[in-house]
Amino acid sequence: MEYYEKSLQDIEAFWDREARKIEWFKTWDKVLEWDPPFARWFVGGRINASYICVDVHMKSWRRNKVALYWEGEPGDSRTLSYAELYREVNRFASVLRKLGVGKGDRVALYLPMIPELPIFMLACARIGAPHTVIFSGFSTGALADRVNDVQAKIVVTADGGYRRSKIIPLKATVDKAMETMKSVEKVLVVKRTGSEVQMEEGRDLWLHELLKEAENYVKPEPLESTDPLYILYTSGTTGKPKGIVHGTGGYMVFNHSMYQWVFNIKEDSVYWCTADVGWVTGHSSIVYAPLSHGASIVVYEGAPDYPAPDRWWSIVEKYRVTIFYTSPTAVRMFMRYGEEWVEKHDLESLQVLGSVGEPINPEAWLWYFEKIGKGKCPIVDTWWQTETGGIMISPAPGVGL
Repeated sequence: MEYYEKSLQDIEAFWDREARKIEWFKTWDKVLEWDPPFARWFVGGRINASYICVDVHMKSWRRNKVALYWEGEPGDSRTLSYAELYREVNRFASVLRKLGVGKGDRVALYLPMIPELPIFMLACARIGAPHTVIFSGFSTGALADRVNDVQAKIVVTADGGYRRSKIIPLKATVDKAMETMKSVEKVLVVKRTGSEVQMEEGRDLWLHELLKEAENYVKPEPLESTDPLYILYTSGTTGKPKGIVHGTGGYMVFNHSMYQWVFNIKEDSVYWCTADVGWVTGHSSIVYAPLSHGASIVVYEGAPDYPAPDRWWSIVEKYRVTIFYTSPTAVRMFMRYGEEWVEKHDLESLQVLGSVGEPINPEAWLWYFEKIGKGKCPIVDTWWQTETGGIMISPAPGVGL
C-alpha cells in the first residue's frame, strides 16, 4: 500500500523513478507536460523501443537465452535467442531502409502469427517508422481502410497463413486491396506456406531475396519520447475504427512497470499471451513488455483446439510456460471439452494466470484456477483497451502488500 500511496502523492517523482528502470539515450527535461486534455510524458527524452527490447540484452548473459519460441499450426517450430533476434531485427530494418523507409514513414503489417511479425515491429521501431499491425483475419475492405487512413508507404504480408489446416490467402487479399491503396509503393512478401502467388514486377518483393543484401547492423534512431511508436485501430464494434497513436517513451515506461506489477515478470519467465498481435494485447503482452524485461515469449500461429483440444496445453508443457494470459471465451471453450484434455499434460511450470478481453464469470474463473493453475496460481483479471495501451485495472501479484 505504501508503494501505491507514493504513486499518488507525487505523480511526477513516482514516474521519474519508474522511467529510470529502462535505458534512455538522453533523460528527459520534464517528466510531465500537462495541458488538459493533452499530456506529454518525459519531454526532451530520447529513447528507442527496439533498443530496449533487443540491444540492451546483448550486454549481458541474456544474449544467449531464448527470446522467442514459435510454433506453427502444422507443427513446425523455431527458436530465437536474443542474439539471433538482434541480428534479424537489424537485417529487417536494413531491408526497410533500402526500400526508402525512414523516420515518420508508416509501415502496414498484414501477417500471420509468425516470427517475422514481431521482428518487423521491432525493425520499424528501430528506424522510427510507426507500424500499424492489421489483423490477418480482416477483409480486403478493412485492410484498405486502415492502410489508406495511415497512408502507409510499405505493406508487409505473406503468401499465406495456416488456420485449421487451411491456407489463408493473405497476398491475394492485399492484391485486391491495392486497387484502392494509392499510398503504397512496395509490397514485401514473406514466404510462409510456399503457395503460388501473383507477384507484380516493380511493386512486389520477396523478403528472403532482399535479406541476401541486408546489412547486419542499423543504428537505432534516438527518438523523442513523444514520437509515435505505432498506430493501432480499435475494433470498430461501436462505430468506425479509430486509429490510436501510442508514443514511445510513455508507452514503454508504463508497460515495463505494469508487467512487473501485474505478472511479476522476470528475465527467466516464459510468457505466453495467446492473443493475436493484431490487437493491442498482442502489442504490449507479446512484444514490447515481455521483451523489455528479457523474458522468453511464446508465439503460436494456429487455432487453440487444432488438431486436438489439448493443443494449447501441449505448448505450455513443451516450453515450460510460467505466465499464461488468455481470454474468458477460450477458458469456457476448454471447459466444454472437459478436463481430461488438460490432465494429459504437465502444467506445473505455471506461476501466474491472466484473463483479458472481457469479464470472466465465476464458473470459468474457478475452473481456470483449479484445473489449469492447480489451485496455486494467482489469476490476474485485467481490464484495459486499445486507447490505454496497457492494463488499467488488475490484481498486482508483483507488488508486495
